[in-house]
Amino acid sequence: MSTRLLLISDTHLPARARALPDVVWRAVDAADVVVHAGDWVDVRLLDELEDRAKRLVGVWGNNDGPALRDRLPEIARVTLDGVRLAVVHETGAAAGREGRMDSAFPHTDLLVFGHSHIPWDTTTPGGLRLLNPGSPTDPRRQPAHTFMTAVLAAGELREVDLVRL
Repeated sequence: MSTRLLLISDTHLPARARALPDVVWRAVDAADVVVHAGDWVDVRLLDELEDRAKRLVGVWGNNDGPALRDRLPEIARVTLDGVRLAVVHETGAAAGREGRMDSAFPHTDLLVFGHSHIPWDTTTPGGLRLLNPGSPTDPRRQPAHTFMTAVLAAGELREVDLVRL
C-alpha cells in the first residue's frame, strides 16, 4: 500500500490565473491526498478541491480572507501511511529555516509549506523533510510554474517529484 500526494500552494485564484492548469487537475484526480499550503485567495477553489479530491489537507495563507480562515486552520497536522505530516503557509526567511522548523515542528516527519513561490526540498539536521511545491499559477521570478507529487509508503516518504509546467 502507498499514498500518492499532490502538493500545491500559492494558487492565488483568480488573481494570478483564472483556473488551475489541466495538468494540475489531472494530478488531483490521480492523488490519494491533495495538500494545499495556503494563499488560495478565493474560496471557490477550496470548494472545487473538496468536491473533486479524494482527501484534502489545507491551510490558509497570508492572502486568504475570513471566508477561507473560517474553514481552514493555520497549521494542519495529519498522519498518512505512518508519516507525520504538517502543513503551514509561512516558515520565514530561507536562512536558518531548517533549525527553526526542527524547533517548531518536533515529532513531524514532513513539513509542506508555501509563501515564497520558490520550490524547496531539504532535510533538516533533525531529519524533518521540508517541501515547498512553488506555485502552479504564479511563478513570480521562478523560471516555471511548479507543483510536487510524492509517494508515502510504510511510514516513509519514498518519492518526491517537482513538476515544472
